[in-house]
This record gives sequence, structure tokens and C-alpha cells, in this order.
Amino acid sequence: MPRLQPPLTHPRETAATAVPAAFARRTAVVTGAAGFIGSHLCERLLDLGAEVVGVDNLLTGRLDNLSHLRSVGGFRFQTDDVTRPFTVAGPVDFVFHLASPASPLDYARHPLATLKVGAMGTLNALELADAKHARFLLASTSEVYGDPLVHPQPEQYWGNVNPVGPRSVYDEAKRYAEALTSCFQRSGGTRTRIVRIFNTYGPRMRADDGRAVPAFIQQALAGEPITVAGDGSQTRSLCFVADTVAGLLAAATAEHADPVNLGNPHEITMLQLAEEIRAMTGSASAITFVPLPADDPKRRCPDITAARAHLGWEPTTHLRDGLRQTLDWAQQHFPRQASATTGRSAS
Repeated sequence: MPRLQPPLTHPRETAATAVPAAFARRTAVVTGAAGFIGSHLCERLLDLGAEVVGVDNLLTGRLDNLSHLRSVGGFRFQTDDVTRPFTVAGPVDFVFHLASPASPLDYARHPLATLKVGAMGTLNALELADAKHARFLLASTSEVYGDPLVHPQPEQYWGNVNPVGPRSVYDEAKRYAEALTSCFQRSGGTRTRIVRIFNTYGPRMRADDGRAVPAFIQQALAGEPITVAGDGSQTRSLCFVADTVAGLLAAATAEHADPVNLGNPHEITMLQLAEEIRAMTGSASAITFVPLPADDPKRRCPDITAARAHLGWEPTTHLRDGLRQTLDWAQQHFPRQASATTGRSAS
């Protein structure tokens, strides 16, 4: 059985600890800026001295995620639906395309919007990068691998995806977005990068987005049953948001143009995760089991050989440390009432 992530035994300088000077006095556009990862990316870019234009239609993002940045010099926000052509004023050096519903509950609520942002949204973001002669980074997902038959998943694996299942609106939108991004790269007009983000967690996750970490924390804090899908033996590999953001920055500045996995290679079962969160909260919540969602991956773990070799990146945050930071934030921001979410162990 997988166990909790051990401390790293080979610490070295990575993109998470090196300061990428490439962003100082540069302008970056971040679509999906009001989302969980997008807001952390905006914050880090500003820390590095970049000018940041955050773009979001607020379908699933929240302005609260950016409230501490609204008065920061160098940051501006514009409400735009990237599925329609859009532009930003002035020069642009980087376009980070993160816009998309990203949790199973969200893309089940907004299936057409999910398909549109993966298709038309990606095209419009690419055309913005092309017009501005900017480098483009697509935030893709481990969901392109589907319910994988290869473990861990290397970038060369083409996946095991149900193209008409309930998760297909997200899976296939991201697969198409990768194809479109690769087409722009091959055409020679736009410098593009593709990162496949595995399960990421941390402060600013919504309590009601249905993913395992916020759902388990919300249920434990509320004293409600912690609901684990299936028998809890399915695994995920959880990467703290600061590490994921460091990987995005490293990928955006690297010369490696092929897709690259960003994630933590240490697996944990969903039952173990539920037990760990219950222990950390001191909750008396019972752990109960609910049906496994259709097409839910049984194992999910990245091969990060390429990220180590080409980006100089690997995660450095121990799972318990990341969960503690997430829990500390949740105790201040999550509602203390019965949760309507379940621990869907999805990415």
C-alpha cells in the first residue's frame, strides 16, 4: 500500500528555490487568474517583478482569490470570456492559459463551457500570444491519460480515455487544447509550452469543488462523515500549489517544447488521505464510502523524469506540511456546517 510521502533525501536547487529573473519587468497574461492555481501564479509573478494582467469570466473563479492583489502595483484585472476573441493593452511577454473548470463537479455543471474554453478559449489565447509575439504556456492535465494502463504515467503515454463518458468534456477539451497548441508550435509562429498538471492542493481551494482534499477537510471540520469514493484504494499523487507554480514558471522559461508532467511522484490512497486529514483536524468524523464515479482513475502518479531533466524542477513540500498550510487556511475560510460535497478523488 502506498504510504505518506517521505522527506526528500536528495535536496538540491530547483525552480522552486531559484529566482527566475526572466520575469522581472516583463508582462504576463494569466487566463483563469481568479481560480485556485491562477491566483497563486499571479501572486508569484508579481513577487518576481512582473507586470500581470489577470483575465477571468468568474464562472468558477472568485475575485476573493485576488483581493490582496487588486491594490498591488503592476497588477490589473479584466473580466473577459476567453471563448470570445479578446486582447489586452500594451506589450505581452508570456501568456499562461489556465482558464477552465477544473474539478469534476464544476465541469459536470458546465460541460459546454468546459469544451468551449478548451477549444475556442485556447485558440483565442494562442492568437493573443501570436499577435503579441509572446511565449505561450498551456496548463493541461493528467486527465489526458484517462484511467491509465501504464504506471507511473510518462509523457509518451497516449492515455486510456473514454471520449463519450461523463468526464470526457474535460479530458477531450484538454487533449484538443494540446493538439491546437502543438499545431501553433509546429507552424513556427508561436513559442509554446505544455504542462500536464497532476493533483494540486493548497490554500484557496473551494470547499464545494468536490475534490478530495477540500472535501475531506470541510467534512472533518464540520464533524460530518468523511465520504471516500469506492473502497478508498485508488491513489493520487498530491503536489502543493507553490511547487506546481514553480513548475509552471520553470516550464515557461525552459527551452523544452514537448509536454511535461508536473506533479508529486509519491502516491497516497484516498483512504489514507482521509485518515490523515481526520487525524490532523482532531475530528471524530466517521469515514464512510460512496459509489466510485464513472471512469474515475484507479491510480494516478506522474513520471517526472522530464521535469527534473529539462526544467530542473521537482516538488519540495512534504505532504503533511502542505496539508497543514491548507488546513490552517481552511479553518479561517471554510464554512462550519454540513458539507454537500463528497470526497471525489479526482484531479
